[in-house]
Amino acid sequence: MAAAASDQPALSGLEQYLRPLRLLRHHKLTVVGAYVGTIGQTIVTLIIPQFVKWIVDSGIGEAPLHAGIPRWVADAIPPALATDKMGLVVASVTMLLLLSFVRGGFTYLAGVNSEVVSQSVAYRLRNALYGKLCSLSFRFHDRSTAGDLLSRAAQDVERLRFLTGRALLGIVNALFLMIATAAVLFAMDPLLAILAMLVIPPLTWQAWTFAKAYRPLSMEIQKQLGVLTTVLEQNLRGIRVVKAFAQEKAQVGAYNTANSVWFEHSADAARMRSVRIPLLDLLAGLGSVVVVYFGGRAVINQSLSLGELLAFMTYLAQLIMPIRRMGMIVPFVAMAGASSERVFEVLDTQSAIADGDGTPPLPPIRGDIEFDRVSFNYTPANRAITEVSFELKAGEILALLGATGSGKSTLINLIPRFYEASGGRVLIDGIDVRDVQLHSLRRQVASVLQDPVLFATSIRENIGFGLDNPDQDRIVEAAKAAQAHDFIMEMPQQYDSRVGERGTTLSGGQRQRLSIARALIVNPKILILDDATSSVDTETERLIQAALDNLMADRTSIVIAQRLSTVRRADKILLLDKGRVAGLGTHRDLWESSSIYRSIYEGQLQR
Repeated sequence: MAAAASDQPALSGLEQYLRPLRLLRHHKLTVVGAYVGTIGQTIVTLIIPQFVKWIVDSGIGEAPLHAGIPRWVADAIPPALATDKMGLVVASVTMLLLLSFVRGGFTYLAGVNSEVVSQSVAYRLRNALYGKLCSLSFRFHDRSTAGDLLSRAAQDVERLRFLTGRALLGIVNALFLMIATAAVLFAMDPLLAILAMLVIPPLTWQAWTFAKAYRPLSMEIQKQLGVLTTVLEQNLRGIRVVKAFAQEKAQVGAYNTANSVWFEHSADAARMRSVRIPLLDLLAGLGSVVVVYFGGRAVINQSLSLGELLAFMTYLAQLIMPIRRMGMIVPFVAMAGASSERVFEVLDTQSAIADGDGTPPLPPIRGDIEFDRVSFNYTPANRAITEVSFELKAGEILALLGATGSGKSTLINLIPRFYEASGGRVLIDGIDVRDVQLHSLRRQVASVLQDPVLFATSIRENIGFGLDNPDQDRIVEAAKAAQAHDFIMEMPQQYDSRVGERGTTLSGGQRQRLSIARALIVNPKILILDDATSSVDTETERLIQAALDNLMADRTSIVIAQRLSTVRRADKILLLDKGRVAGLGTHRDLWESSSIYRSIYEGQLQR
């Protein structure tokens, strides 16, 4: 299991089912409609065998017309029918047909309402999961896999939909029908009822042990489905790399390996079902054998009428049917229990970075930044930066330099609180970023990340992503400032042109310019550029830098430098080495004092 949610304590066996069922309280009237339908259906189901008994004994047989039915019902029968056996049979069959229609109406009421409720629960869970995933910190997503999270949001939620809908309705219907039918059987013939119900305890035990054994196996199936989805998602996302290195065969093999494990778990589950479910059917069949034998003898001895035996057999089938149905539902309920644990693991995960109660918003800022002895650990054994201190005044440009792994990206991620500093303070305008609301902080800090991520939607929507309802003029203005307007206008649908998934239909430079436009449209006071021009050619880089010169004038800008032009333009240069400050100052200061800086300047920066 790859998701970071695995750090949460597992739900108890009962709690796995109670948590999703508590969501039903939001739909009380619909739930009532569902269970009125199932109770009505059960009542009609109990009436029909008694009606059949009366038809056989009094309509077809020689028993008195009023035998076995309330007197007021017998008195309501027209005198003509009382003497016309065939007419009575026809009327009775018509009544049976009407009862079937009534039962069908109740079944429809139960089915429609239960489906509406279950879909509503799934709707709530999907929204809650998506909201939680958006709120969780980078730490969670660093330790999670997209495939596992997709499996939880889709497959696991669908199983909980089944649990809160048809499964729960089926269980309630089965229990009510079993209790009511057992009561009727004892009222008809206590001894025969006892003999028939001898199979109920072993049937119930088998259903319970089946669920207990099936649940952990279903959990493994769900986990492996997450692994399988992850392999598929990563290979689809990286299909160009797979093909570029001719690794199609190897990746198909990796997928086959993951698929084989899932197949084996699924086959084990199928084998378990193939043994347990027929066993439930066998036990149910034994009850019917007992009733036929002893009931048949009673009919022969005239201590039981033929109509009563037929009714008894019908009731027994109604008693056994819900137990058999429970045997079919149990595996899916067990899987829903495993899915509930996986879904609520995520929902119960506490974000490492969150607003406290009463946290105030960050007021409009000037853009002063101060790092006061800031340290950060990804893990206890992996310290990324140590005791970093510097100050940056509003409107100044800071260039970050350092070898790969020196802590540059980590440092800039601490400003908008993508990660929480392990020690020290990050201050904006003298305010600790931990003391203000995240939303208000990030609305005033714009980032252009190292790997520009675009969404599979229109260019217009990608540029305006950071605003609620951006107008076209602002979008065009931002695109022009990022030197993106010209190539956008050359596209077939211009600003309405759709971008392929992750921007694959655009060049690296085009993606980078759109991501810069997306950052600029929100008009931030602090601008963070992580390799913002590393993917563009010299001419494009010159155009972008010309635009940035104007746009950075009133903004505090921190740039991870890859080019000499960035270093020369910076007011300050911060040199990092293995997470520590190795130098801070102007180009001239560092050139004279730092051999590391001279080495990077001469050997690593692009001209």
